[in-house]
Amino acid sequence: MKIVGLTGGIGSGKTTVAKMFAEQGVPIYIADERAREVMDRSDIVKRVSELFEESVVVEGKLDRKKIRTLVFADKERLERLNQIVHPEVKADFERFKQEHAEAGFVIKESAILFEQGLDKECDYTILVTAPEQIRIDRVKHRDNVSEYNIRQIINNQWNDMRKKPLSDYIIENIDRDLTKKQVIDIVNDINFKNSLI
Repeated sequence: MKIVGLTGGIGSGKTTVAKMFAEQGVPIYIADERAREVMDRSDIVKRVSELFEESVVVEGKLDRKKIRTLVFADKERLERLNQIVHPEVKADFERFKQEHAEAGFVIKESAILFEQGLDKECDYTILVTAPEQIRIDRVKHRDNVSEYNIRQIINNQWNDMRKKPLSDYIIENIDRDLTKKQVIDIVNDINFKNSLI
């Protein structure tokens, strides 16, 4: 089984593209969603809450919006948070791969695929891109977050120019129909490559 990493900056449309791959029958692991599930575990809630002086727990669950605001302004704290969550997510992904062992390939969607070196665990990587202002508008609409906070997040992520040379495939996610065509082309290409092995 091949592992295909899917990444892109905030608001690029990674999740939309992942759903298009799922429509083509490809098993999809959305790292952020699985990380949320991991972060709801009581042992993780305790460890994460110890990183912050102020309370980040509401009714036994982590206040993700508050944490996001705190960590994206503090790279050291973000790194410590990642050190708690990422090993747990990695173990969860191993279980996911076992559940889908019959698939020709699975997609692992992660906003920080390259930043965390997760691309080294992938056979292929796909970068989803979109112009920065479109990305900002998408996130403002989706998350009701200020443009200032969105720009902080963008500044904490690698930019597309740094990611493009590391990517096997690049999807320009501006028009839904064109994006879907790119997804189908990539599925066909990876399936073809798998058939040669």
